[in-house]
Amino acid sequence: MAGHPKLKLPVPPGFTITTEVCTYYWNNKRTYPKTLKAEVETNLKKVEKETGKVFGSVNNPLLVSVRSGARSSMPGMMETILNVGLTLKTIPGMIKMTGDERFVYDAYRRLIMMYSDVVMEKAAGIEPKDDKGIRKILDEKLCDVKAAKGYKSDTELTAQELKALCENFKKTVKKVLGSDFPDDPMQQLWGAIGAVFASWNGKRAVAYRNIEKIPHDWGTAVNVQSMVFGNMGNSSATGVAFTRNPGNGDSHFYGEYLVNAQGEDVVAGIRTPCPINEWSTSGHGNDSESLKKVMPKAYKELDAIQKRLEKHYKDMLDIEFTIENGRLWLLQCRVGKRNGIAAVQIALDMLKEKLINKVEAVLRVSPAQLDELLHPIVDPKAEASAKAIAKGLPAGPGGACGFIVFDSAAAIEAKKAGKECIIVREETNPEDVEGMRAAQAILTARGGMTSHAALVARGWGKCCIVGCSEITVDTAKRIMTVNGKQYKEGDYLTLNGTRGYVYEGKLSMLDAGEKNANLINFLKVCDAVKRLKVRANADTAADAEKAKAFGAQGIGLFRIEHMFYGANSEKPLFALRKMILSGSTEERVKALKEIFPFMKKDIKAALKAMAGFPVTIRLMDPPLHEFIPHSKDAVEAICKALKITPEQFEKRAEALKESNPMMGHRGIRLGVTYPEITEMQARAIFEAAAELIKEGLKITPEIMIPVVCDEKEIVNQKPIIEKVHKEVCAKAGKKIAYTVGTMIEIPRAAITSADIAQVADFYSFGTNDLTQMTFGFSRDDIGAFVPDYIKKGILKNDPFQILDQTGVGFLIRHAVKAGRGVKKNLKIGICGEHGGEPSSVEFCHREGFDYVSCSPFRVPIARLAAAQASAKEMKK
Repeated sequence: MAGHPKLKLPVPPGFTITTEVCTYYWNNKRTYPKTLKAEVETNLKKVEKETGKVFGSVNNPLLVSVRSGARSSMPGMMETILNVGLTLKTIPGMIKMTGDERFVYDAYRRLIMMYSDVVMEKAAGIEPKDDKGIRKILDEKLCDVKAAKGYKSDTELTAQELKALCENFKKTVKKVLGSDFPDDPMQQLWGAIGAVFASWNGKRAVAYRNIEKIPHDWGTAVNVQSMVFGNMGNSSATGVAFTRNPGNGDSHFYGEYLVNAQGEDVVAGIRTPCPINEWSTSGHGNDSESLKKVMPKAYKELDAIQKRLEKHYKDMLDIEFTIENGRLWLLQCRVGKRNGIAAVQIALDMLKEKLINKVEAVLRVSPAQLDELLHPIVDPKAEASAKAIAKGLPAGPGGACGFIVFDSAAAIEAKKAGKECIIVREETNPEDVEGMRAAQAILTARGGMTSHAALVARGWGKCCIVGCSEITVDTAKRIMTVNGKQYKEGDYLTLNGTRGYVYEGKLSMLDAGEKNANLINFLKVCDAVKRLKVRANADTAADAEKAKAFGAQGIGLFRIEHMFYGANSEKPLFALRKMILSGSTEERVKALKEIFPFMKKDIKAALKAMAGFPVTIRLMDPPLHEFIPHSKDAVEAICKALKITPEQFEKRAEALKESNPMMGHRGIRLGVTYPEITEMQARAIFEAAAELIKEGLKITPEIMIPVVCDEKEIVNQKPIIEKVHKEVCAKAGKKIAYTVGTMIEIPRAAITSADIAQVADFYSFGTNDLTQMTFGFSRDDIGAFVPDYIKKGILKNDPFQILDQTGVGFLIRHAVKAGRGVKKNLKIGICGEHGGEPSSVEFCHREGFDYVSCSPFRVPIARLAAAQASAKEMKK
C-alpha cells in the first residue's frame, strides 16, 4: 500500500512497521528495538495530522486497523484486528462524530471479539478447552441474542442490544481468559502489533509457508492504518475484488461485496456476499444486487482504479476495499492468488496484450500450478469437508478414487472388469509392476520418494502415496488397519497424491484433461526462453510417444532391463532367469541368444518412436538376484529348462545372494565379469539402429555404461562395443553414428572425472544413487528418520526429492569442471528423479548442463523450470 498514495489513490493514511522488527521480535524473546516506541508515536501523529483525528481523544477519536504484511502473499494465514482505539472513553466521541450509536457499538463488539481471540488467547498461547476458543464462545452468545429476538442477520440488532452484548462479552472474556479486556487505546495498539508479529509463527502460517516454500526467517510487517467503515448503514459496504477471475483467468473484473459490513464478514462467510458485476455472479441468489447496480458511482471509480493498478503492476491483483457513506477507500492490494488454469490463462492473455514479455510470462506460472493442468485432482470442495485418515509421502501427483486390492492379480482383474482400484501394499517390488499399472493409484506403508513404487508411479503420472506409516497391511488376511479401524478389500479410498492425504470413501474428482490448448501454447513460450534441452526417462515405445507428446527432445534414460517387467515380459524374463542361473558360459550364451530378439525389438521400438532425437540406452544395471523366481511353479519351470534339480537351483540361487545388492554385482561389473552380456546388448542396439536407418530414419543411440567407478572399466568395455559396431555396420552396409558415455552415480566417479572424461563421450548424472552414496542413506528406508531430520531442522528438504546442492552439488560441480577441462564440449545431463524437480533443474542450468531428463509426465514441468532458470538469469 505504500506505493498507492503516489498513484493518487484513495488509501486511508497509515504506516508500516517493517519485517526487520518481526525478526528482532522473535530473536529477542518477543521484545522490540528500543527506538520502536518513539517511531510508532511519531508516525501515529502524522496519521492524526492527515486525518484530523487524535488516537485516544474523547471528542475526536482516531481508530486504526492493525494488519500483517508479508513480502509473499499469505492470505488468511495471519491476523488482523479492526477498530483499535475504541474504549469506554472514546465511544461517546465516536457516537457524536458519526451520529450513529448502533454503528459504534457494532464496531466495539467486533473489536472485543477479534482482540480477545487474536491478542488475549492466540498470541498469549492459551489453548482453548474442548477446542472451544473465545471467538466461538462469543459467537454463540451473539447467536443466542439473535435467536431470542428472532433476528436472521447481525444488522437487525439494535444499539441497546449491542451495548448490552458488549458488556456481556467483556465479562465472558474475563471469566474465560482470566484478564480484563483492555480499555486503554495504546494498550490495545501494542497488543495488536505484538499479536500480528506472533501470528507469523502461528500453526496455520507455518504450515502454509512449508507448503508454499516461503522462508521462515522473512517475518511479517505490521500495517497500522486509519479505520474506514463499511458498517455505517446501507450507503456503506466492504468487499474483495480481483482484476481478473482467479478461478479461470477470465480477463473481466471479478469480486464480491457486502452492504453494511466489515471485511471480516466477507472473508469469514458470515453472510452470503453479492457480486460486484455481471461477471461475478455465483448463483447464490443475490446476483441481482450487484455493486455496479446498487452503488454505481463507487463501482465506476473502483473499476477505473483496478485498471490503473493492473496496468501499473502488470499482474492480476487482489484488492480489498471499503465504501464509507458512498466514499471508496482501498485498504489492501497484493498480487492475487490463482489456480493453475487461471495462472496460465492470465500469463498468455497479458503476453498477448503486451503487458508483459515472454521472460515475465514464464515466471508467472509456478511448477505446482502447471502440474494442476496435467493430472486429475480431488475436488477441493469435497476435500475441504473430508478428514484424512492417514498421511504419507506425496510420490505421484493428482488424485484417485478406487476400492482396495492387496495384490497385482486382483488389480489386473479389476482393470479387466473396467473397475478402478487402489493397490495397497506394505511395499512394492518389480513383480508388482503389472498390478501397479492396472491400479488407479498406489498406497504403500513403507518406502521413500525414490522407492520402487514412487519412481514407477511418477514415470506413469500415476497417483501414489508411499511411506504411509499410519497404515498396517496384512496381505494374508487382506486387511488394512488405520488407527485401529480395519479396511477390507473392496472398501473405497480416495488419495491426494499431490499432498499425501488418504481419505475414507469416495470423494468427487475433477478431470484436468489432456488436450489443453493453453498448456500447449504456454509451453511454446517456455521453449522460446529456455536454454536447457528436456529429455525423458522412457523404457517403452509407449512411454517415448507420451514423452514426445509432452515435448521431450529425446530420451535421457532408456533402461534395458525394464523389458523384463510388466506386460508381455514372461518369455524374456524366463530367458533372463535361465541366463542368471546358468552354470557355464555355454549355458549363459545360449540364454542370451534367447533374450536377444526381445531386447532388439524393444530397443528398436523406442528408437523409432523417438526418431530424429538422441536416445541414451543404459546397459543392464540391477542386481541379478532380483529376478530369481520364488513361486513353486516358476522354480519348477526353470529347473526343467536348465535340466537341474531343485537342490541345484537353491545352491545357484544362494550363490547369487548379496549382503548389499546396491553395491554388489550390477551395472558395468556384469559386463566385466561376463563380456558376453555387454556384447549381446551392443548387438541389439546396433542391429535395431541399422534396420531403422535403412528405413530412412535418423537414429542416434547413446550407449551409457552404468555404475562406473574407474576409467579402466570403460576401457575394458569399449572394445567390445566397438567390435560389435564394426560387425553390424559391415553386415548392414550402413554407418551408425553412436557415442559411449557413462552415468556418474558413484562419488569416486565424480572425484576422478578428469580421468573418466578421457574415455567417455558424455556424462549423465544418476542423482538417485549419487545422493544415496553421498549421504549414506538407503533411499527405501529414509521414512524412519528423514521426516524427523526435516522437522528438527537438520535437513531442509528430503535430498531424494530436492537435489542437495551443497554436498551432492559439490561433487557434480567438480565433475563438470574437471570433465570439461579435458573435453570442452563434453555433453552433460541428469537422469535421476531430480531432473524434473524445479530447483534442481535451475541448478543444472547454472552449472552449464546440456539437458535434463525426467519422467514423461514431468517433462512439461521441466520445460517450465528450464525456462524460469533462463528467465531469472536474463532479469539479473
